[in-house]
Amino acid sequence: MTTRPVNPVTGLDFTPAVGDMPFTPLQREWLAKAHALGRDRFAARAAQWDQEASFPFANYDDLREHGFLKLCVPVEFGGAGADFPTYMMVAAEIGRFCGATALTWNMHICSTMWTGVLADGIAMTEEQRAEHAARRQIHFARIVNEGKLYAQPFSEGTAAAAGRAPFGTTAKKVVRDGQSGWLINGRKIWASLSGAADYYGVLCTEDKGDDHPDARDTLYISVPATAEGFSISGDWDPLGMRGTVSRNLTFKDVFVSDDEQLMPRGIYFKGAQTWPAMFNTLSPTYLGLANAVYDFTVQYLRGEVPGEPPIKRRQFPTKQITVAQMRLQLESMKSLFTRAIFEAKPNPSKDEKLRLYAAHYAVMEGANDLARLAIRTCGGQSMLKHLPLERLYRDSRCGALMLPWTAELILDRMGRETLYEPGEKDE
Repeated sequence: MTTRPVNPVTGLDFTPAVGDMPFTPLQREWLAKAHALGRDRFAARAAQWDQEASFPFANYDDLREHGFLKLCVPVEFGGAGADFPTYMMVAAEIGRFCGATALTWNMHICSTMWTGVLADGIAMTEEQRAEHAARRQIHFARIVNEGKLYAQPFSEGTAAAAGRAPFGTTAKKVVRDGQSGWLINGRKIWASLSGAADYYGVLCTEDKGDDHPDARDTLYISVPATAEGFSISGDWDPLGMRGTVSRNLTFKDVFVSDDEQLMPRGIYFKGAQTWPAMFNTLSPTYLGLANAVYDFTVQYLRGEVPGEPPIKRRQFPTKQITVAQMRLQLESMKSLFTRAIFEAKPNPSKDEKLRLYAAHYAVMEGANDLARLAIRTCGGQSMLKHLPLERLYRDSRCGALMLPWTAELILDRMGRETLYEPGEKDE
């Protein structure tokens, strides 16, 4: 393997998926770890998870061993204390080598980031803050001390995951055998890490017995994989992101104690209004995929793909033009993405929020645009299964479909929020 010189700006001997910029020591450390794991281990395994539609357990053994499960756990709880931009950078680097690993790791990380740095930016009463501090310590300890893995099932096949209706999965306040807790009933679909997670962070609506469910009563509750009444069902044979193993979850009178609450009552809804960037965390996976597509295309046209004949195709003007087009789009994606992640904060301005939407859309649609151009310019050979490009094409197509911010919903939000100020309506 050729050793590249260290870039004096980044302090790294490779160009991260987010581009070259000055990084903090923490960012540099975790980007280097992610790149090494991806290059040396994840990339070689990616085809297996895709072919089998199986979960990347071996990758998670590596993530656990190297501390990635506790990346966003605050330092005072034994984690690395990474902030939002740092996570987004590291996730993009992992996505560069295995999309399914990056996408599922996102679900786990959000369980720590939502309850960690994001929750710290949400207004709470003193009582709520104390309750949250005590309970998140329980969840963080599971991750830090036991290496437990958290999933985050969201979708139900309704408008709830898009934020336009209450979740159909419900939680009712009960006391069982003298213990206060919640009785959970409902169903989730497209539940990544199904069968792999130790805990499932379920978004559900509090059942107050009045037949008037309200999104403001959304609860965020952890359900142990071993809980009585919890089950996993359904086949899994999708177009792409096959290693996420996103099957169906059913909750039938599942009892969990109060300590399983990941946020106090009413705080998730407040967080969704306060921290829009919390829904942007799927995009780094696809920025990583876009980089992988570009990297492969350059290697292929230069005749440098390992295991392939060293045939150069770079001399053709049509190939040169396409690579230039790909680079232009990739640089635009990186620039928007990077600005958006550094602007992420509670209560962003209108321009910051619209720019966040634009960054998300540009990455989710742009990754597949690059894959389309790559296949066209690399030619028929690139469609063969032994090369990664056809898998990257299939994986990249899935990004625009992912709730809560599908490509269509982003366009709808951007248009509406540009033309209407809060509270405005037409007569």
